[in-house]
Parts: sequence; structure tokens; C-alpha cells
Amino acid sequence: MAPRVSAVSGRSAVTDGWDAVILAGGAGERLGGVSKAELVVGGLSLLERSLAAVAGARRVAIVGGPRYDGALWTVEDPPGGGPAPGVVAGLRALADGRVPSEWTLVIAVDTPAAADAVPTLLAARAGDGAWVVDADGREQPLLALYRTAAISAHADAQGAPMRRLVGGLDMVVVADPSLAAHDVDTWDDVDFWKERLG
Repeated sequence: MAPRVSAVSGRSAVTDGWDAVILAGGAGERLGGVSKAELVVGGLSLLERSLAAVAGARRVAIVGGPRYDGALWTVEDPPGGGPAPGVVAGLRALADGRVPSEWTLVIAVDTPAAADAVPTLLAARAGDGAWVVDADGREQPLLALYRTAAISAHADAQGAPMRRLVGGLDMVVVADPSLAAHDVDTWDDVDFWKERLG
């Protein structure tokens, strides 16, 4: 199915409820094993930036990384199993004892400018969701908004790859605002964001 392209841009107010999953684990191998969630860029840790990006969520689940007051915390199974098990763990934590929101935002903790993409993703909701596509045309499934039922339908396979969760979904494409898809993998990336965010 060809992806739809959103014409929505800018910051739009969205009042409908949504949940959020922040993937905060990962070994940070190219950073010498440093916890990405605790890296400080522009005066805030990457986890604090992620939490600010999803401040409008009804409920937030942090997967891996440090715990944070006011958010659920869980870990993927198996620990260190990658983003797909992390998303599944987050969805399960959000659904525990309640009916989850219709939409779930998924972001990786190592995207310092995720907050710039969130309003556009929320405003572009249609089909099974919306995700950022970077300047090279790569879809960013960890900077995306999903219809909760659509992504949960594929969350039954232990250790499934991310493509198993998102493959075949009817996703709206949104352009990458403010280099939101530029993640932190190396110390050069850290320096880039420190300079950009002051």
C-alpha cells in the first residue's frame, strides 16, 4: 500500500487522548556504553526531553533506562531485545488494568528534537497512524503515532523484528521537522545536538 503524505504542518492543538511509549534502553555501544537516557544535551537529559515531548499524553510508559515519577516503567522481554520487544512491553504496561487510548505515540529516547515532530504527527492522524520520514526517505517507526489496536494486533510474537509490528500498516508520511529524526548514536551526534540546542 502506498503511503499517504500529510499536508499538515506546524503546531496544532489536539485534544483527543493518546498514550506514549518512550524507548529508553539500549546499550549505547558507540557511546562506550553510556546510558543515552541520562546524556545531558542543552541542559536536559535525553529522557527529560522525551518526557517533555509527550507531556500531553494521558499515560506514559518508559521502557528501560531510569525510572521517572509520574510515568510507568517496564523492560522489554528479553532485556536488550531491541525496539520491537520494547514497544510491545510499553503497550502492555499501558494496557495493564485499563483500556488504552485509541492512539499511541512511540519515540526513541535518543531523538532530542522529537517534540518538534509530535504536534505534526498528532495532527496527521489517519488510517493506522503517521510516521516521520527523514530527508533520505527512510521511515522512522520510532518517531511515529500508531492506532493502538493496529500495532497491538502484531504484538504477539516474542522477539519479533520492528518490521513485523509495523509491516503493512496504512501510515501517513510526514516530513521531518527540525531534523527530528536525527538521533544520538555517536559522540559526534552529541556534539551536534549540544551546539544546536545551546
